[in-house]
Amino acid sequence: MTATSRPPIWDVAIVGLGPAGRALAHRATALGSAVVSVDPLPRRSWTATYAAWEDELPDWLPRDAVATRTDRPAAWTMRRHTIDRTYCVLNTLMLQSILGDNCGTVIAGRAMDISPTSVRLDDGSTLNAHAVVDARGTGDSPDLAQQTAYGVVVDPGTAAHALGGEAAVFMDWRRDNGTSSMDAPSFLYGVPLTRDRFLLEETCLVGRPPLPISELATRLHDRLRARGITVPSHSDVERVRFAVEPPPEAGRSHSSDQVRFGARAGLMHPGTGYSVAASLLYADALARDLRDGSNARLWPWKARAVASLRSIGLRVLLDLGPEHVPEFFGHFFDLPPQLQAAYLSERSNPRGTLSAMGRMFLASSGDIRGVILRSTLRREVR
Repeated sequence: MTATSRPPIWDVAIVGLGPAGRALAHRATALGSAVVSVDPLPRRSWTATYAAWEDELPDWLPRDAVATRTDRPAAWTMRRHTIDRTYCVLNTLMLQSILGDNCGTVIAGRAMDISPTSVRLDDGSTLNAHAVVDARGTGDSPDLAQQTAYGVVVDPGTAAHALGGEAAVFMDWRRDNGTSSMDAPSFLYGVPLTRDRFLLEETCLVGRPPLPISELATRLHDRLRARGITVPSHSDVERVRFAVEPPPEAGRSHSSDQVRFGARAGLMHPGTGYSVAASLLYADALARDLRDGSNARLWPWKARAVASLRSIGLRVLLDLGPEHVPEFFGHFFDLPPQLQAAYLSERSNPRGTLSAMGRMFLASSGDIRGVILRSTLRREVR
């Protein structure tokens, strides 16, 4: 909504209205803060596929924000695994509608300069606030590790054939996509978007640089042909490219006066590319911090410790030889469910994260252990 009158100084000004910025605006407004948000195209529709583990989602999010739920999805490495959690695909349009209600004042404009207490817009005007939050995402720097993917939307029958009858496949690292063990690996991701629409997506988990989308499209069609499937030419397509780590100048909100949120603050998991659930879950914490003039809730020391451990995990993924990737993920999916959840989802559980990493190290072959040790001891310089 757009207010007709503006206070001389806002409680919170948010720059960027993706899911993170929208979530923060929605929750800060619910706390009674006077919120203004700025985005060049605030009315654009979100088209990306957003997903999360059900136990990551906040209690305030209505159930109809979730389009589909899959109990215990499968994963394939060197064998089949069952993931003992419920996987959700969000209803993107419904999520955008929910977060767009009661979110304060929205201004269409581009931020030209941001400080901790002001935003200068491209029309020359300035917004003043007690706190300015940068929620503009990670950008598209080639220096950052990125995830890429190419997907097609198919009917349930085609998906059942492609996924071997599985309700959903979180990762399928099998090499029936036209590659050899010496090629940079990619995996098949297959999930229901609605009752009658499934996404089949070939994904490069992380790379610096990542696999080109054109290569992933070739691999996806090769994989599906190997499974007896030809995708109709009129099928809807999804193309994905984003950085899985924040730009160096952005950092995390605990380390500078400039408050940041979402992927821009490092809430994105660098080993998976997931950030929407964390942004939804921790929007309340930051909203209370902004109201109270604190930053203790969003970035306590435990969250900073987990972020550092996950950065090591990203280096391991980037350094692994392609022939070792299926084994590595096989060991991950062999972890107890609580340790899988600790590594994937829990921002403030350094003990669980470290335990998961330690168990992975002990289960791995000598070659993979060597990669883990070198990646852990090396201080990365880009």
